Formats: sequence, C-alpha cells, structure tokens
Amino acid sequence: MVEYEQSGGRYRVLNTSEGYDERGVASWYGEAFQGRPTSSGEPFDMNVPSAAHRTLPLPAWVRVTNLGNGRSVLLRVNDRGPFADTDRRIIDVSYAAAVQLGMVETGTASVRVEAVEPWQSRTR
Repeated sequence: MVEYEQSGGRYRVLNTSEGYDERGVASWYGEAFQGRPTSSGEPFDMNVPSAAHRTLPLPAWVRVTNLGNGRSVLLRVNDRGPFADTDRRIIDVSYAAAVQLGMVETGTASVRVEAVEPWQSRTR
C-alpha cells in the first residue's frame, strides 16, 4: 500500500484507476506553478490540458465533465492535489483544461470525474 502525507493530510493511492467515478468540485491552477515539477517529475505546463488528483495512480486518464454546462475534456493526471478544501475539491485541472471546461472565471466548478481506459495500476 502506498501512502503519503501532504498539507496535514494522509492519502492512500488507489491500486487501479478502473471503476473510479466521482462527483465533486474541480479547481484550476496555472501561472504560479508554471515550470515546477509535477509529482510525476515532468514540468507543469499550464497551457497543456492535464490534472492533479490525490489518489489515482500516476499517470491516469480521466474524463472531467462540468456539470453546470455539460462541457467535457479528456485529461492525463500527472500530479497530486488538490490539497485545499479537500472535503469538496476532488481534482485540480490546468488552466488549459479550465478554459475547455468553461470554468476559468468562476475558479471552480461542479464536476464528474471518470477514469477511462487504458486503466492504470499503481507501481510499487
């Protein structure tokens, strides 16, 4: 079992992305993180659609649907987060993804996050 601690919370990485389907709030991140290493080790690029998730294996593919406007985007999860407002927020998306989802102005949106094939498994 892989666990980690961040911002006072303890998180357990799922064994697989298969079957993951959750509703909650998405937020977006951008310029303040531009160029910083993601949890997968690659530099964050706010202009590329991507996402951060606390417990999905890295990388994983998800479909994020904005429940307020019906817009949907396929994203590669390559980072960990969100670590603020963890009772509500289930995913952070890059600025580019937020544009596609129509949530830049509001900063957050009610979303559905569904893992899609190819299923990813946690590496040891």
